[in-house]
Amino acid sequence: MKSLSKKYKGIHPGIVLGRELLKRGLKQRPFSMAVGEFPQTFNAIIKGKRNLPTSLALKIEKELGLKEGELVVLQAYFDIEREKLKLPKRTPNLQKIRKSLFWDTDVEKLDWESYADSIIKRVFERGNKEEKEEITRFYGMKKIEQALSAKSTLPIKLKNSI
Repeated sequence: MKSLSKKYKGIHPGIVLGRELLKRGLKQRPFSMAVGEFPQTFNAIIKGKRNLPTSLALKIEKELGLKEGELVVLQAYFDIEREKLKLPKRTPNLQKIRKSLFWDTDVEKLDWESYADSIIKRVFERGNKEEKEEITRFYGMKKIEQALSAKSTLPIKLKNSI
């Protein structure tokens, strides 16, 4: 059996557990009683509404014959992903970038990491010297070179344009 933690990393362990029960043809209520958990609590875990306690995870793993600690590791990965969402997003100094450069989107909500290539290309096509310098500082020269060289039609020599 493949490692659950590698296959389902970042997914709530209850959802994975629900899939595992379906795959084995087991019903939630009898299974929850077999591991000594209230059916309502077990159902909330399966739906991803409650965390999976370590003590219950160990009982479930033993009952299903899973590798010890797999569900606990899944819960830890899920908690990590949830905490990452709470972290502030890294952004360049927006005072140095004109909002009109991104007329078609809200600059405050822009995902600067996911759309890095598009942002870099736009700034180097339409931005002024200060904007290019800020984007270069934010992403670094290596990322700028990669973004502009990827199917780029820009006749820009990077070192001369900044």
